[in-house]
Amino acid sequence: MTRTASIDRKTGETNILLSIDLDGDGSGTRKSGIGFLDHMLDLLAKHALMDLNVQAVGDLHVDDHHTCEDIGIALGQAMDEALADRAGIRRYGHFTLPMDECLVTAAVDLGGRYAFEYRAPIAASKIGTFDTELVEHFWQSFAANAKCNLHVVLQHGRNAHHISECVFKATARAIRMAAESDPRSDSIPSTKGVL
Repeated sequence: MTRTASIDRKTGETNILLSIDLDGDGSGTRKSGIGFLDHMLDLLAKHALMDLNVQAVGDLHVDDHHTCEDIGIALGQAMDEALADRAGIRRYGHFTLPMDECLVTAAVDLGGRYAFEYRAPIAASKIGTFDTELVEHFWQSFAANAKCNLHVVLQHGRNAHHISECVFKATARAIRMAAESDPRSDSIPSTKGVL
């Protein structure tokens, strides 16, 4: 069974075409119109081993907010759809990732309910022209629409680019672990029998 999904999201602010294959190798193209976000999406795809294609046109003349948010929403919706009833997955994943002076832990429960805790402050307000607060907002948008619990904690770090990269890589690795097939079970990973 293929674990793929495609989302076509059109609003008055953005037009997003996004597709994923949870059992990929990180292939695909990411064209959001926001260079830094494309870089983060490349890291996400590679470290989650998820094929990811993103084609976005947004109101970048306003700022990057709507485009970043809507890609997070579309990615979350695609994840939810690709996981279907979530039978046979590990459900939980966690990863602590070092990158230079940074250390970030991400933990995820793909259990069908939304919760989001984010403790990864970035002192600088910008990375180039990218608003660093959008790192948190992207992941909040994803978690709400993937219907998952996502916790992200920065243990230490100073460089804004490194912190952002560390957050994306650690979260990607946690998602990969949680979404992987469990070789010991093909049932729904809950005593309720449904997620």
